[in-house]
Amino acid sequence: MTSVPGAAAPIDSVARVLDDALASNPHHEALVTRSARLSYAELDRLAHRAAFALRSLGVAAGDRIGASLPNEADVVVAFHGAMRLGATWVGVNRALAAPEKRFLLADCGATLLLSDDDVDDVGVRVVDLATWRAAVDAAPDGAWTGPDVDPDAPAGIAYTSGTTGHPKGAVHSQRNLLLPGAVLVESRGYGPELRKGDCFPFTILNMAVLTTLLVSQAGGTSIVMDRIDAEGVAEWIRAERITTWNGPPALLHSLTSMGSIAAADLASLDEVWTGGADCPEAIRAGFRAKFGLPVLATYGLSEAPTVVAIDHRSGTDHRPGASGRPLPHLRVRVAGEGGETLPTGETGQLCISAADGRYTPMLGYWGRPEATAEALVDGELRTGDVGLLDEDGFLHVRDRLSLLIIRGGANVYPAEVERVFAEIDGVAASAVVGVPDERLGERVVALVEPEGDVDLDLDDVRAHLAANLAKYKVPERIVLVDAFPRNAMGKVVRKDLPALLG
Repeated sequence: MTSVPGAAAPIDSVARVLDDALASNPHHEALVTRSARLSYAELDRLAHRAAFALRSLGVAAGDRIGASLPNEADVVVAFHGAMRLGATWVGVNRALAAPEKRFLLADCGATLLLSDDDVDDVGVRVVDLATWRAAVDAAPDGAWTGPDVDPDAPAGIAYTSGTTGHPKGAVHSQRNLLLPGAVLVESRGYGPELRKGDCFPFTILNMAVLTTLLVSQAGGTSIVMDRIDAEGVAEWIRAERITTWNGPPALLHSLTSMGSIAAADLASLDEVWTGGADCPEAIRAGFRAKFGLPVLATYGLSEAPTVVAIDHRSGTDHRPGASGRPLPHLRVRVAGEGGETLPTGETGQLCISAADGRYTPMLGYWGRPEATAEALVDGELRTGDVGLLDEDGFLHVRDRLSLLIIRGGANVYPAEVERVFAEIDGVAASAVVGVPDERLGERVVALVEPEGDVDLDLDDVRAHLAANLAKYKVPERIVLVDAFPRNAMGKVVRKDLPALLG
């Protein structure tokens, strides 16, 4: 069970996550979106009605329901309703093409899809936004009367980004979804004054964990933004007096470099996180110089779920290249090729297990017992990420194990090379891949997205790489691309890169 300081009783299901705030201050603002401002009492009332609405649409406990909705109150209310009913939530990125949506929904066996898009070829019943709102409006106004939810049953499926093929669905229980927020609230001292803003799509399961579930356990206010551009984010932060915000490195760079955004626009912030991609130290330094705030590194993954390690709130102990220290409920172990524990400072696969008995990893991958058995070994999650722990316990993530390039017997981690590209003026983003080679096994190739209309001098680029990397790590070929394919978190979709190589 999860708990927070001063809570009347442990919280063991999402259906109960609002209870403490309801008891202490039911009129405190719980959720802010572009079109809604809901108190805890109002959110609780709508969550009850959403559970009744889902049941009226034929959804039962254990059913999977897809949601492809914008960052508005509707999607948050639907999530809470699904958790009270005992259904399993499957977020579906709105930007996905119809075949991609169809795969996710078929893979999990979804009953229906809540969607604001006009889609008719995704293989399941589609409930549009108007129909959903009408069902909520028509639902009874009393408390949900369904059976108690099993907190350890499947509650949410987070589909991975599908690096090398079709994505896999990491399954989490309500207890799993609550735990990261409970630990962050406790370890970082959050309370009702927390105003946490998030600009990533709520349909990403990790964002449900870090928005309404985390914030409700603090009794604070969750601000779900509908903009992910720098000026839009700055507008939200300024208008809503946001105190904690999480953004990708590219957005931090834009906030720092754009003259239209002033330091005063972000004056309410006391905590800025970044994750999802490596954040160059130059971006951290520029952001701090302009806004007077450190950028706090994080490391997380869908299978955990979400945050595994994070910098201290002060930012004073940040280590260049590190992603903070593991959260106190987790044990991170670095394993060698045979599964043995490696000494401090050596690089191997990152493995996650419980430090204090509170943590259990994901329940498994939906419908994939072999992949589950490979990832979960004796209660330990083998992440597939490569990294090390230094002598002070800071976590340094090197790369995905599956992305490792072996060139003539030497290991090349793409992220290591991409960090050097990030130091070059005019490079907006890069992706380093291995291509088959008869003699060496693989050769190193880089795809580079220039910044704006910059005309990159590739001789200068190669010279910088040669000065900062071992010779075998320097890409033998550099391909310029107009723009990388990206997912909802802003990550490069690596499975689409071969098509860009020509």
